[in-house]
Amino acid sequence: MVRIILVRHGQTEWNVTGRYQGQEDTPLSAYGREQGEKLARSLKDIPFDVCLSSPLQRAFITAKLCADLHNLSVEKDERLTEIHHGDWGGRLTEEIESLYADEFKAWHKAPHTVKMPGAGGESLEDVRKRVRPAFDDYAARFSGKTVLVAAHDAVNKVIICDLLGMGIDKFWQVKQDNTCINVLEEQDGKWRLVLLNSTLHMGYLFSTTDQKGL
Repeated sequence: MVRIILVRHGQTEWNVTGRYQGQEDTPLSAYGREQGEKLARSLKDIPFDVCLSSPLQRAFITAKLCADLHNLSVEKDERLTEIHHGDWGGRLTEEIESLYADEFKAWHKAPHTVKMPGAGGESLEDVRKRVRPAFDDYAARFSGKTVLVAAHDAVNKVIICDLLGMGIDKFWQVKQDNTCINVLEEQDGKWRLVLLNSTLHMGYLFSTTDQKGL
């Protein structure tokens, strides 16, 4: 069996202001780093063997805070990079809703039908096609081990939907708060969800604040 501890990065200023960041390499805010430190302490006594991360610094630093307490290095995996928002990247939610009204509405009603407009823009299916092989690789490479994986909101939602056979049209039915902990296990080609969106290390069972942007 392979056990994956899948976490989301700590908060950034763009998360708070509702500016779509996608593959923009935004840093953790001071509070985001505090979240990462609390996450790391909560996992200090949980054994894991390998630490993998998106190369974007908000995920990598979150992973490194955890890995440092286990004397592990962090391996970057480009396949874990957040969805590319195309022309939406760097824009505020209100701007996107105004400039791309139809696409924005579809994104919230039928996200699996939307490909982000502009150069490099991805769809959820594009994300699924690069993230699923990564998780299949982890299952093959790390048999019998526990792996910490630090990634992003869209990446986490897509892979959870896909591994459970839910379909990426259920994207918005999965919530991923900053530094949340998910646990997934694979055995004999079958995946199961053990834990979803746990934020107990932050002192609350659930967040009452909806994120404005990805």
